[in-house]
Amino acid sequence: MAYQSFEDLDVWKRSCKQAVEICKAVEKWTNFGLKDQMQRSAISVPSNIAEGQERNTDPDFLRFLGYAQGSNSELRTQIYIAARLNLFPQEFIDPTITESKEISAMLYGLIKSVKARK
Repeated sequence: MAYQSFEDLDVWKRSCKQAVEICKAVEKWTNFGLKDQMQRSAISVPSNIAEGQERNTDPDFLRFLGYAQGSNSELRTQIYIAARLNLFPQEFIDPTITESKEISAMLYGLIKSVKARK
């Protein structure tokens, strides 16, 4: 996987798109605790990918990829909670959960790739 910067990474691109979709979806919510936490989790995924890659060391990159993985899992949990609270329509929930799982798999693959460089 050859890349020059985090902007070249498909997982960064997709997680940015996911963050924008989540921020738009919760924009008018009055449940400010869950809204804030979901926005923070969603934004944290691409932010940690970027920060880790820009540190220019594999150990730092791996640590921040782990943070991104954790934030993505946190976001998926919050989507499940919001679904149980009937805050999202089902047609939003299913593809959003699927996308989160695919981002998780992409992060796992990137982590394996970085570890293999050692």
